[in-house]
Amino acid sequence: MLRVLSTVFTLSLACLSAAQPNILHIHADDHRPDGLAALGNRVLKTPNLDTLVARGMVFSHCYTQGSMVGAVCQPSRTMLLSGHSWQRLPIVKGAKGAQTLTKGWDASMSLPKVLSAAGYETWHCGKSGNEFTAALKAFDTNLSMNDPGEERRGSSQRHADAAIDFLSQRHKDRPFYIYLAPPVPHDPRITAPEFTGFYKPESIPLPAAFMPQHPFHNGEMIVRDELLAPFPRTPEDTKQQLADYYDCITGLDHHVGRILKLLKESGELENTLVIFSGDNGLSLGEHGLFGKQNLYEFGGMHVPLVIAGPGIPKGHTDALAYLMDLFPTFCEFGGAKVPAGVEGRSLQPIIQGKQEKVRDVLYTGYRNCQRAVRDQRWKLIRYPLVNKTQLFDLQADPHELANLADQPEHAAKVKEMMAVLADQMQQYGDTHPLTVDHPAPAEWSPPANLPKAKE
Repeated sequence: MLRVLSTVFTLSLACLSAAQPNILHIHADDHRPDGLAALGNRVLKTPNLDTLVARGMVFSHCYTQGSMVGAVCQPSRTMLLSGHSWQRLPIVKGAKGAQTLTKGWDASMSLPKVLSAAGYETWHCGKSGNEFTAALKAFDTNLSMNDPGEERRGSSQRHADAAIDFLSQRHKDRPFYIYLAPPVPHDPRITAPEFTGFYKPESIPLPAAFMPQHPFHNGEMIVRDELLAPFPRTPEDTKQQLADYYDCITGLDHHVGRILKLLKESGELENTLVIFSGDNGLSLGEHGLFGKQNLYEFGGMHVPLVIAGPGIPKGHTDALAYLMDLFPTFCEFGGAKVPAGVEGRSLQPIIQGKQEKVRDVLYTGYRNCQRAVRDQRWKLIRYPLVNKTQLFDLQADPHELANLADQPEHAAKVKEMMAVLADQMQQYGDTHPLTVDHPAPAEWSPPANLPKAKE
C-alpha cells in the first residue's frame, strides 16, 4: 500500500524535466533495514540521514535478490551497477545463467557509463574488494579506499572528505552522479574516538527475534560472519555487538551530514537526488544468527532505501523492490537510455503516484541452500538441503517467530507459495532444486573446534 503525504507531482516533475538532477547515492555496507532512527530504531541517533526520510520517500520492502557467495555484498553491488539479476550476473563465479543473458556484456552497459553517455560526471569512492571492479573502473573518477583493521576508525571521515573535495573543486558544467560506498557499518565495528562507546550495551534492547541458537541447520551455519560471535549467543555479547554497530552508524551519519551541509550551502541540494541504501542487511542476534547469509526479514537480503530530492514526494511505500531497480530508476531521472537486458524495474511509477507496485511477489536466494518468496502478507523460506520449510504470516508476525508450515490448516498456502517460488526461480534463471534426493539432517549444534573469523 502506498502512503504519500504530498501529492503535488506536476510542478516537481516539471522541475525534473527542465534539468537533469544531480544524483548522490550513499550506499552503506551491511546496513540493516531498520538502521536509522527514522526507520524505526529509536535507540539510534541519526539526525542527518533522518532528514532524508523526513523529506523523501521510504521503500520499506527493498531487497538485494540473492548471493552465491558468503560475501553477499559482491553480487549485490554487481546487480546494482549492471541491472542484472543474481543468477545472470556478469563476471561473478557461480551465476548459472550469466552466459546466456550477459553474453557480450561490456563496461559501456554499466550504470556509470550509461549515465556518462547522458551527460553526467561520474564519481565513485568506496572499497575495492568484493565489488564489481569492471563497473568501478567505468567511473570518470574511481577512488578505492581499503580500510583494514584499525584504519576502519576513520573510514567514514575519509570517504566524506573525498566527496567534499570533489564537490568543492569540480566544474559545474555537468550534473554529477556520485556513488559513495564506504565499508561502514561492516565489521570490524570500530569507529572514530568521538563515537566509540556512544551507545551503552546495557541500555540496548535485544532484538525481538533473539535466540541463543538457530533451531536447525540452514546450510551455512559457520560461515565467516557467524564466527564473529560465540555459540551459544548470549544477551551480553549481543548487546555489545549492537552497541558497536550503532557507534559506526552514528559516525557515518555525522559525516553524511557534512556532505549535505556543503550541498545546501552551495545551492546544489535543491537539484540533487539523494539516495540512501545498504548493499545487504545483517542479523545481529535474530534467530541466533550474526550474519547476512540468511533470508529472514532481519537478515541478509532486506535493505534500507530512501530517495529524497526534486520531484520526490514525501511518503512511504510498501511496494516490493530490488536494489537492481535503481539502475533504470536512475536512468529515468537522468534521461539516459536503459541498456538491453537490464532486469530491474524503474520505481518511477511508484514515485510519481501512477502505480502502487511494480511487482506482486519478490524472491530471494542464498547459494544452493536457501530460497524464499514473499508477497504483502505471506513469506515462505525453503531449505532444500535439509528438507525444511518455513511459512510466516508477516502481517501478524513481522519478526518471523511462528513457523506455520507444518500446521495442516496452512498446507494449501505452503503449496501455493512453493509454486510461486518455483515460478520466480524459472523467470530469473535459477535452476537449483527445491528438493534433493538425500537431504541432510536438520539438527545442528556448534562443532567443538570452530575456526576463527577472518577479516
